[in-house]
Amino acid sequence: MHVPALLAMAAIAGALAAQDAASGPAQVKPAPESDHKSFVIENGTRIPLSMVNSVSTKTSGEGDRVYLETTFPIAVNGKIVIPAGSYVLGTVTASKRPGKVKGRGEFRLRFDSLMLPNGVTRDFRAQVAGLDGRATEDLDKKEGTIRSEGNKSGDARVIAETATTGAAVGGLAGIGQAPGLGAGIGAAAGATAGLIGILVTRGPDAVLAKGTTVEMVLDRQLIYDEADLNFSNVAPRYSSSDGGGPLPSRKTQGATRRFP
Repeated sequence: MHVPALLAMAAIAGALAAQDAASGPAQVKPAPESDHKSFVIENGTRIPLSMVNSVSTKTSGEGDRVYLETTFPIAVNGKIVIPAGSYVLGTVTASKRPGKVKGRGEFRLRFDSLMLPNGVTRDFRAQVAGLDGRATEDLDKKEGTIRSEGNKSGDARVIAETATTGAAVGGLAGIGQAPGLGAGIGAAAGATAGLIGILVTRGPDAVLAKGTTVEMVLDRQLIYDEADLNFSNVAPRYSSSDGGGPLPSRKTQGATRRFP
């Protein structure tokens, strides 16, 4: 090949290289954004629930089902992920009735799954983190155990009332003879009757009545895709947990144990 031809080819190659350098590095097109969106409800999220059925140490045993529904919507990044009225299924994992002499009624609940109004379901394991402020039961947050209220003051009142009644009856019986002695004997007999009644009667059962509000705390993440959160075809519904709420304190009820 002739020298002039080689020089011409070198000149062309140099010009092309200079043009590429001037244009800068090659531009890489950004990847199109994915339409797939996920919404994550983090571990430790607290979700308020309302009891659909009642649970009591008198009637509920280990393995019995508990039905609840959410009472307040849970949102992630401005989108409602768990609407109010979603269903929660739980299980009674332990139940013990109160003793006749001592001990309180107690049971434990475990929450197993949550179903959105459109039927999308997630399984998990969660426990009770809080109780309705009106409830008289106590919650051991460490164990998740719900215990009935104690009744020591009620027991003392029963003994006092039966002693007073016995004293009055004894005093009447002793009129004209030894009223003081009759009153003393009557009081002792009344107190004994009250004590015997307490010893043969169980204390108050632990109860979560229909309509009681409890708080559930998640032990793991719940992840939903945007397609899982389509509620456009879900018909509006009314709450099925409407009820009287927590039962009144046994200590304030008029039907306290009474014995003749």
